Amino acid sequence: MRHRLYYLVPDIESARRTRDDILLSCIERRHIHFFSRSPLPDDLPQANFLHTTDIIHGAESGMLVGALLGFAVGVVIVLYFDFNAASTQAAAVVAAALIGLLFGGWAASLVAASLPNSRLKCFDGDLDGGRLLLIVDVPNQRVAEIEKLLRERHPEDGFKGEEPHIPAFP
Repeated sequence: MRHRLYYLVPDIESARRTRDDILLSCIERRHIHFFSRSPLPDDLPQANFLHTTDIIHGAESGMLVGALLGFAVGVVIVLYFDFNAASTQAAAVVAAALIGLLFGGWAASLVAASLPNSRLKCFDGDLDGGRLLLIVDVPNQRVAEIEKLLRERHPEDGFKGEEPHIPAFP
């Protein structure tokens, strides 16, 4: 698991220096992302679709609601149709819940793909002012080390929070 750290960086040159120090600390480039309202140079890794939209939050919410509604539909199906075996009844409820989970996640993520990331809303004022947002995913055991490095070597970068429990894959 990883922690996602957020820093506001004042300009492009500071972003390059910060990126270099993070890379020298053996954090892979694929875990470093910058977000800005203005175009970024090619040498700075840009935040991707998953960072800039609310698709993850939407999919999570949709799966929860879809599973609950699917479960309710499954119960109604079992009550309405005459299933003899208890295992058939249970299978019908589980199947309906799984279908609801998948459909709810898919439908909600389609809607959320067009929405800006709700987690990044608090940075709107700074981003509009020309600052860059650094998003870096750090292994759990290295969070304190990376925070200390950035605090000591880049006091101009403002620490703006962290999110725990980011999956280790991409």
